[in-house]
Amino acid sequence: RRPAPGVVTVLGGGYHASGAPGPDRLPQPYLPCGLRYDSDEGAGEVQTPLLGQAAEDLRVGDRVWFRHAKAGELCERFATLHLIDGDEIVDQVPTYRGEGRTFL
Repeated sequence: RRPAPGVVTVLGGGYHASGAPGPDRLPQPYLPCGLRYDSDEGAGEVQTPLLGQAAEDLRVGDRVWFRHAKAGELCERFATLHLIDGDEIVDQVPTYRGEGRTFL
């Protein structure tokens, strides 16, 4: 949704890395370039407000990609990871979850 000029609220927002809370544990908005968190918000499980010039160009339904602090958070939840180069998906690889494995 678009709650205000220069602001978009995206569905989800990625997964926080385990460990002590801090900015280094948050997934970072990656594509499109130019998005950032509001200083009073972070990545949410349900929705995440993002600010920046790039927010002006996003339409409802557009994808926003996040770069996660730790791959393990993704590998525990998804069967496949998408490898990207710039704004292009260049490969897809299975995670251990996708291979039917579980580790403690």
